[in-house]
Amino acid sequence: MSNPITMPLEFVVTASRPFPLGVTPARQADQYAPDTVNVAVFAPGLTAVDVHHLGQDGQWHRTRLTEKSGGVHHGLVPRFPLGTKYGFLGPETAARLTGSHLMRRDDDGAPHSSVPSGLLLDPYGRGVDMVDGSLVSMRMHQDFDWGADRRPNTPWRDTVVYEAHVRGLTKLHPDIPEDLRGTYAGLANPVMVDYLKELGVTAVELLPVHFHLDEAHLENVGLTNYWGYNTASFFAPHPDYATEAARAAGPGAVQDEFKGMVKLLHAAGIEVILDVVYNHTSEGGKDLPAQSFRGLGDGTYYRHDGNGNYYDTTGCGNSLNFGEPRVVQLVLDSLRHWVQDYHVDGFRFDLATTLCRDENNQFDPKHPFLVALAADPVFHEVKLISEPWDVGQGDSWQTGRFPFGWVDWNDRFRDTVRSFWLSERAAIDAGHQGRSVSALADVVSGSASLFAPSGRNRLASLNFITAHDGFTMRDLVSYDRKHNEANGENNRDGNDSNFSYNHGYEGRTEVEPLLAQRALTSRNLMTTLMVSLGVPMIVAGDELGRTQQGNNNAYNQDNAITWIDWTPTRESRQMLRATQRAIRIRHEFMAAQPFDYPQRDEHSYLHWFNQDGEFMSGEDWNNPGQRLVQLLLGSRRGKVDGLVVINGGPSDLEIVLPRLSELGITAEQDTAKFELRLSTSLVHDERRGTRRAEGEKDLVDAFSMNIYRL
Repeated sequence: MSNPITMPLEFVVTASRPFPLGVTPARQADQYAPDTVNVAVFAPGLTAVDVHHLGQDGQWHRTRLTEKSGGVHHGLVPRFPLGTKYGFLGPETAARLTGSHLMRRDDDGAPHSSVPSGLLLDPYGRGVDMVDGSLVSMRMHQDFDWGADRRPNTPWRDTVVYEAHVRGLTKLHPDIPEDLRGTYAGLANPVMVDYLKELGVTAVELLPVHFHLDEAHLENVGLTNYWGYNTASFFAPHPDYATEAARAAGPGAVQDEFKGMVKLLHAAGIEVILDVVYNHTSEGGKDLPAQSFRGLGDGTYYRHDGNGNYYDTTGCGNSLNFGEPRVVQLVLDSLRHWVQDYHVDGFRFDLATTLCRDENNQFDPKHPFLVALAADPVFHEVKLISEPWDVGQGDSWQTGRFPFGWVDWNDRFRDTVRSFWLSERAAIDAGHQGRSVSALADVVSGSASLFAPSGRNRLASLNFITAHDGFTMRDLVSYDRKHNEANGENNRDGNDSNFSYNHGYEGRTEVEPLLAQRALTSRNLMTTLMVSLGVPMIVAGDELGRTQQGNNNAYNQDNAITWIDWTPTRESRQMLRATQRAIRIRHEFMAAQPFDYPQRDEHSYLHWFNQDGEFMSGEDWNNPGQRLVQLLLGSRRGKVDGLVVINGGPSDLEIVLPRLSELGITAEQDTAKFELRLSTSLVHDERRGTRRAEGEKDLVDAFSMNIYRL
């Protein structure tokens, strides 16, 4: 009889598994102690991993994850019910990576009363809490009564995005209960929901709501990272935006408040898009303590150069390594979590170019991350928006190069529209010439040439004039220079190139003619945004004339500088009405077009005319003195045509309305009638509703727009 086969001592068959990562119920849980869970963490930098968790006896317990598969440490941990707080440590982690003393524990692993030093967050932790000054992960429940919740699934062509900060949007709103102001619940309050519906926006794009931390240099001067682009946990909602009652009840209540917000916004037909930061983490540079990824596997999670230093394409101290499959998996799992568990409708990816860099650190429009997103059915009806640049060398700007299915922030639109109405207006007022209308016409018509090489159409352009980063719309027309003194960096931070124009006086003024000119320019900017082809995005408060007092980098101003002032004034009411009307005209026009408008050029048209109602010639397009253009847009299968007349010059001009019969466009009447729907000139806006026949003349004031309906 042969000798029995002997197995190595370390080979033990258990029900533990390396997937899914994080904390999940154990398979065949009834065979183990109550509340036994499977814990799995990708920690290629550690020889072993201990999970420390706070037991119901108030003591910290340690369990070694005995299995290891491809860099994933995993094992079963008993007595780990929902709500358990925990974190990870390797035997050498605290001393080697944080510079602190080794964790306080008995050599035999006996329970201990204090939080272990250097405890690392679970990259897949669904909640984050604080225990005795230390951050810990938390096992979360996933139950929530979604009822009949359904995603609005608003088509891109009908989408109007409203970029907002959860706190800043409602912090000063007098009609929202005080305990709800500045919170998820405040955003979902009927007062706010009704306002968004009346404004006409279809989606709120929320500045980062993942759990994030403040940078050390801000803490040292008593400031915070208000914007939140400093993520520490990609699966957990940020608790500071929850009500005091939810925060007191713990991460589970914070999670439920967030989900309740999504549910109520969906009930009103409003989508929720999250601004997400996967390009770097809050761990910053190597001189800072490890919080999670650095302690688990610094060399794998982050990009490094040949000398072992971080290859930083974010300007934030580190860049996540999307050449590593586990990093790609982490981000995909996080995105699925927010879609499936939180029912969010889309994502705007901060510094998205960093997410698409290959092993040579070059941007790749067929990067595995992009391919995986496109192939995953979870994301087929999810809106994907890129901020298509980072701070890499040479290839940081990638607007127009993202693949089909993505919509790119179009900075060319931003800069061109600002230049036409602001910096070129400043030159004209100073006695110089502006530029011709050709560049403006390109972006108003959807920047088609920019997106065509990637196989996309005009709806791939996310058009914006302002964003959280930069001047507000009111500040664009009020300041020539940034005023960032409150940031504590001697006004060195922020962009110096803003294409802004103060109209002759820097900052606040009570001079009526100057205020009127600024208001006119603001209406021109907002109206241009709404009549342009592509997807428009406005920033919360621009419709009310919100100011940041000239601060164009208010990332660390969690105060009245960034919070929306809801106090009604004549100016704010006027701007709100103008914005509502421009959005309404956009919706009415789109509703009258076939479903594939404006994606199929063979069915839609754009006709450009000069002041005399004749087709624009090459000379017209190249003449810097020619600052007026007429754009007729619509579809052969549409019910309505629109005529946009832009006068970017200093003189009131008489125009000849286009003769549509020469284009083969027929109207219900024998003679086509153009109905004036909106004028940014208050004088001519009083004429709205009046009709003119094709070939007739009409008047357009200097530096203004007229919008007609046919």
